[in-house]
Amino acid sequence: MGIPEKIKEIQDQIHRTQINKATEFHIGLLKAKIARLKREMHENVHGRTMHSGGENIGFDVRKAGDATVVLIGLPSVGKSTLLNSLTNARSRVASYQFTTLTAVPGMLHYRGAKIQVLDLPGIIEGASGGKGFGKRVLSVARSADLVLIVLDVFQPHHLSVLKKELAEGGIRLDEQPPNILIEKTSTGGISVNAQVPIKASERLIKEIMRLYGLHNGRLIIREPNLTDDQLIDVLNGNRIYLPSVIVLNKIDLVNASFVQEIKSKIVGNNNNNNNNYFIAVSADSGINIDVLKEAIYQRLGFIRVYMRPKGGETDFKEPLIIKNGATVQDVCNKIHRNMARNFRYGLVWGKSAKFAGQKVGLDHKLADEDVLTIVKVSGTST
Repeated sequence: MGIPEKIKEIQDQIHRTQINKATEFHIGLLKAKIARLKREMHENVHGRTMHSGGENIGFDVRKAGDATVVLIGLPSVGKSTLLNSLTNARSRVASYQFTTLTAVPGMLHYRGAKIQVLDLPGIIEGASGGKGFGKRVLSVARSADLVLIVLDVFQPHHLSVLKKELAEGGIRLDEQPPNILIEKTSTGGISVNAQVPIKASERLIKEIMRLYGLHNGRLIIREPNLTDDQLIDVLNGNRIYLPSVIVLNKIDLVNASFVQEIKSKIVGNNNNNNNNYFIAVSADSGINIDVLKEAIYQRLGFIRVYMRPKGGETDFKEPLIIKNGATVQDVCNKIHRNMARNFRYGLVWGKSAKFAGQKVGLDHKLADEDVLTIVKVSGTST
């Protein structure tokens, strides 16, 4: 029996099992078995792909700019038109399905940031299992910094399909990696140290760990309400955690109340929920494209740092784009790999400084629109 058949057999067992408190342990183990088999299948396919010529022609896109954004959607939802609207790229547009057969890149210039946007072929239900270009599309998406889920205004229900395929491809949207630490030991069995209340039972946790070949070790749990699915994700070790923006396209074809009704169903009434970025646009008519650009920028968590040479003028025309929470060392690493090694001190003006021209070290956290001078050991500066 092959891996797909084994997975199908276990899935059938789950479907036949009534979910209740008494069956939680059994179902948890079955889910862990499926996840382990899928990882094994993925590794086998990946190994074959690495040794087969031409398998990923058109999908090996070199990352460029300050971040990479991918457009994910079913065929004919307007991804190519959206790419052209955002970046002035020349992605082919047509009214029939599967127009885009490769990854088409474009560059969005916004607030000093250079954001690479990739138009990918439409994915369909079963993409994570290999239908269409699914596996290659999801492979590109895994290396991105942000996912734009593009929906047709007349088919918003496809959101669940897309999220399911992304999840099956190991992409967790708008989540953080579970706060779990696993320390392997040579003896002593498995000990579970839960520092917060958790949902999964200790017995189930231990059995899932043994299923993954961990028979000795210490598990430290700091993730509130940890579930068996989260533990399985950690043990699999191949999950990617990405932010997303939901883009509802073609709104020029409907009225505002229709759009509001869709938005209420998707994100509810809480418009301040950062995990539910929802932007309604018309790529064809240019409606809300600037709003989408701002949402992309904010979702990527960018800040701008302006560099000032010692004794010189600040370059306000071309800011250095870094992530929110970045330090002076991150700036050094972005400028040149040896700069941190030759770093002497920095001078900062702006929100992160206690006073103008504050002298700081490599671990100083910068804020948006800070001005920074880097002085190197040699006495020269940047």
